[in-house]
Amino acid sequence: MAYLEAPKTIQKEYDYFLKFILVGDSDVGKHEILSNFDEGEYNPFCGHGAHKTTTILLDGKRVKLQLWEASGQGRFCTIIRSYSRGAQGVFLVYDITNRWSFDGLDRWLKEVDEHTPGVPKVLVGNRKHLEFDRKVGQRDAETYANKHNMAFFEVSPLCNFNIHESFCELSRMALQRNGLERLWRSNKVLSLQELCCRAIVARTTVYTIEQLPLPTFVKRHLKSYALASPPAPQMRYAHSLK
Repeated sequence: MAYLEAPKTIQKEYDYFLKFILVGDSDVGKHEILSNFDEGEYNPFCGHGAHKTTTILLDGKRVKLQLWEASGQGRFCTIIRSYSRGAQGVFLVYDITNRWSFDGLDRWLKEVDEHTPGVPKVLVGNRKHLEFDRKVGQRDAETYANKHNMAFFEVSPLCNFNIHESFCELSRMALQRNGLERLWRSNKVLSLQELCCRAIVARTTVYTIEQLPLPTFVKRHLKSYALASPPAPQMRYAHSLK
């Protein structure tokens, strides 16, 4: 089974469950990325990797993520074999200030394709905030991602830039692969949570959500919903003013 639906007894906690793995060399900042999710739990395992659980809101559905960080040290192929079982998506992470970490992606991709064939993948260039020390051009990374049919994001955990967006995108790709997006998009009965999201997003823009007097995790959900939904007339007007 490629995915798990929430059991009936805990239906109120989440709608879908996905397992993702983060792979890349040991110094690219995978732990930094996971640390950006302040909710959930984090469990280290013997120095070879760790996993964290968190829940995101995607198009009005609660998606629980189990995020596994594969250490870049030691026998990485053995590590991927251990963690890849049941994975629905993969993040390939490199450091934009470290060319070697980018050039080494091929060996990670080879193992990922061998042990998790066909799963959606997202290429992540970490430490965008160190733009002044960039060693990997964005165009090079985009070309690599297109060549291997991956989505691509440059992120910064320090600035909370594109972290939530990249996880939402991989979640959407994984659910689309299993035909699940059609199930909820065809459902005409909207939840109260989605109605609230619609009402707020229709009266603001994705750029001003951050300024709302709301908890951080709520603003993340709203931004995810705004980015995934067709723009409301007010949002189109705001864009047209630029």
